[in-house]
Amino acid sequence: MSLNRRTLIASAAALGAPFVHAQERPVLRFAWWGGASRHQATLAALKVFEQRYGVRVKAEYMGFNGYLERLTTQIAGRSEPDVMQINWAWLAMFSKRGNGFTDLNGVAKELSLDQFTEDDLAYGRVAGKLNALPTSFSARIFLWNQTAFGRAGLALPQTWDELFATGPVFRAKLGDSAYPLDGELYDMILLSQSYIQQKHGMPFVDPAKPRVAMSPAAALEWVKTYKRIIDSHVATPLPLRASLGGAEKPTEQQPDWVSGRWAGNYTWDSVIALRGSTLAPGEKLALGAFPTLEGSKDSGLFGRPTVMYTIGRNCKQAELAAKLMNFLLTDPEAARLLGRTRGLPSAKGALAVLQKAGGLPPLELAAHDQIQAQRDAGRLIRPAPLFEHARFQKFMREVFETIAYNKTSDADAARRLVEEGNALLQRIQ
Repeated sequence: MSLNRRTLIASAAALGAPFVHAQERPVLRFAWWGGASRHQATLAALKVFEQRYGVRVKAEYMGFNGYLERLTTQIAGRSEPDVMQINWAWLAMFSKRGNGFTDLNGVAKELSLDQFTEDDLAYGRVAGKLNALPTSFSARIFLWNQTAFGRAGLALPQTWDELFATGPVFRAKLGDSAYPLDGELYDMILLSQSYIQQKHGMPFVDPAKPRVAMSPAAALEWVKTYKRIIDSHVATPLPLRASLGGAEKPTEQQPDWVSGRWAGNYTWDSVIALRGSTLAPGEKLALGAFPTLEGSKDSGLFGRPTVMYTIGRNCKQAELAAKLMNFLLTDPEAARLLGRTRGLPSAKGALAVLQKAGGLPPLELAAHDQIQAQRDAGRLIRPAPLFEHARFQKFMREVFETIAYNKTSDADAARRLVEEGNALLQRIQ
């Protein structure tokens, strides 16, 4: 063989080797939803994982709208991604008996489970199988515009009675368009449920069984408490929000919030930055105390994982997928890259990395500590996943919309919540 021919063959082999090697790299699919900042940070973290483990990760990301529909189709067709970001409530939709996703107990050696509390792990268990791990934990908080309360001559409310009394004062001092509290319909459903849960010791849906836990009397008081919040001018009415560009329009996009005429929000702690981002100069946000009835053993505080990671049931590389999940949740470099794009991390080491780096917003840290204190005291009871099932959410919203628009009596709304609620829970369990 001539020298030139041997040289050409050698050169071709040298060029071809990296190509073949690249093609032989394992490939994982990872799906998530979010905004631009979450996408950018996640892609950066995935690049580090690829380089470290010699894996190619196919990123499948989008906004929230349409994500559940796409995932539902994929799971039904057994073509779901290897690793998926899901809402906690979707466990009740896709894995009713714990078989809808890979049991993480089988790949536990790839997971730093000691980074999570037992309560964190319990949120991901279904029928004894560990189906998912949380990225972070989120719960409801009161976020107040302290400056606006100053204009009304009021201190921030500490008790339920003080909260109920703020509405008339705001109307008298600042006018009919001023409200102490803004919130979408679901916010007000949860707020009024919290009061009932404290008073009667029961949430709407039983955490352990697919049934309505409220008695008919408690359900009636739930309806009346929702109406009291609205009728006493404490919170913005649903018809008013609907007339201002949509009933579900986020608070931070409402001009009355920006200017300080709407002075509070009952919301997830994970959106504190969003709410504060549009406030006019001079308006100052503060974290409110969570009002608790004397003698109540249950705070009624509604909390659950912000989002969770799970591995598809049809994943053929479960151990490798577990490595990716563990990297995103617990790796220090991943923690630095991902930051707070999915909330303050549940994994102890990842949270410590962010705390050591500094720069965490004091208001978000205070909210995190407030929520964690309730969890540590055993006063934040794990809710029923079926409560946030898509079909059950639709049902609750429909009932409370009839209340908001005065299209039903209190008694009939309460009857529907109990009777129709029980029937629906039996169908979707």
